[in-house]
Amino acid sequence: MMGIAIVLLAAFAWSFADRSVSSYLALKAFDQAQATAAGEGVGNAKPSGRDEDVDFSLWSEKRVRAYKDVLQIDKMVPLAVLGISKFRLRVPVFEGTDDLILNRGVGWIAGTGRPGEAGNIGLAGHRDGFFRGLKDIAVGDAVELTTLSTRATYLVDAIEIVTPERVDVLEPRASPSLTLVTCYPFYFIGDAPQRFIVHASLDRTVPIRPSDGAGQ
Repeated sequence: MMGIAIVLLAAFAWSFADRSVSSYLALKAFDQAQATAAGEGVGNAKPSGRDEDVDFSLWSEKRVRAYKDVLQIDKMVPLAVLGISKFRLRVPVFEGTDDLILNRGVGWIAGTGRPGEAGNIGLAGHRDGFFRGLKDIAVGDAVELTTLSTRATYLVDAIEIVTPERVDVLEPRASPSLTLVTCYPFYFIGDAPQRFIVHASLDRTVPIRPSDGAGQ
């Protein structure tokens, strides 16, 4: 029994470390990419393709390093960053909702509005991870969704608890909106039987300027 306990503890520690480090690196990559998109960093153009497809023979060593740095950043950049100041939450938003994605951040639900665009943007997160704080969210709370070019602020206008079959909560609403989804009850052991849904409507959108800084 002691051996099993040690293995489980080690697995938990590895999972927590992976979540923390991966989230930190993704946020750092996002901040750098945002600075680049705003006219700072090493350039405005996104490199594409593989290193072996590029002829570096006439490039300066500095420019080659800059190209490869941005290439690495681009591979790690999340779709957006979700922020809820009430919980001091700042978490990367990745495409997809599998376990690997949700261990490292929040997942964008395919088929819903894409971050930075109109529609109802659906984001999913683990109730025992990044979305634990949603248990204390309230109507009127502000939620920010930042892409490389815009920062959108949404205000929570409804909270509901539904069954997993209620996919209609992700349908477009009367105005641009954001829907956060996590399992419920928050402290349920095993597969939670319900879903905790937070609806928020767009309050304002502002463009990201070079002086804004991605980490604000």
